[in-house]
Amino acid sequence: MSIRVFTDSTSYIDDETRQELGITAFPLSVHFPDESFKETEVEYDYFYNKIDRTGIIPTSSQPAMAEIYSAFEETVSRGDQVIAIFISSDMSGTYESALVAKDMLLKKHPAARIEVLDSRTNCMAMGLSVIEAARAVKEGLSLDETLQRARSIINRVQFYFIPATLDYLKKGGRIGGAAALIGSMLSIRPILHVDKGKTALLEKVRGARTAFERLLTLLEKADQEYGITKLVVHHIHDLPRGQKVAQMIADRYGFKPPVLSIGPVIGTHVGPGAVGIVYVTQE
Repeated sequence: MSIRVFTDSTSYIDDETRQELGITAFPLSVHFPDESFKETEVEYDYFYNKIDRTGIIPTSSQPAMAEIYSAFEETVSRGDQVIAIFISSDMSGTYESALVAKDMLLKKHPAARIEVLDSRTNCMAMGLSVIEAARAVKEGLSLDETLQRARSIINRVQFYFIPATLDYLKKGGRIGGAAALIGSMLSIRPILHVDKGKTALLEKVRGARTAFERLLTLLEKADQEYGITKLVVHHIHDLPRGQKVAQMIADRYGFKPPVLSIGPVIGTHVGPGAVGIVYVTQE
């Protein structure tokens, strides 16, 4: 009996890590009026250029429940166990679809173990718990021990990010046009975070440099109060900006964290040029 680890594409775990650890990721999709893409298949340049050219913010959709059901069924039919960690249920219906698939399968396979977790977040804030689960499986831990490791990360992770522009938040209906205009004129940079499964405004500052410094202050405070065990820098289609934040961290702490890209499903709501940090505090 073995354990298979599942997640969705908004964990943004790179292909090499997924293959090495045996992680299966169900892709979410993005939809323009004239074409649709699985998130894992669209070229990011094409995607963002299309938004800029048309002014259309695409919609997104979760994986088909049948796809999740099929993968789970294949696993439990072999006598294996499932642990699946998905994007916050407040951001997508993926988690709920997986619960439906689980309930259907348990009627056919009542002895099966299928554990579905709501990460209450997204991006590598979710991905780190998925990776932790997969590493626990590699170490030979039981399903219950693996669940404990994953839940521990979920309970200790934080995700802060800064949009480069307010345009995408405006187009997506998350702020009004007047607020976006005034914010742009005053060089306002909102600092957002994921709080209890939802994106929320933490605070607003003037200027990009001030916003970056504020990220480091938040990180430093967490390190002083709890200690930091894992750290990742995220960017949306702007590697140089992500590397700049990583270098600022390196200059202050002597450690340069990995810089990882965020894909279209999350990127479409925040826009290119956004940067953020994901960290996990000590237990």
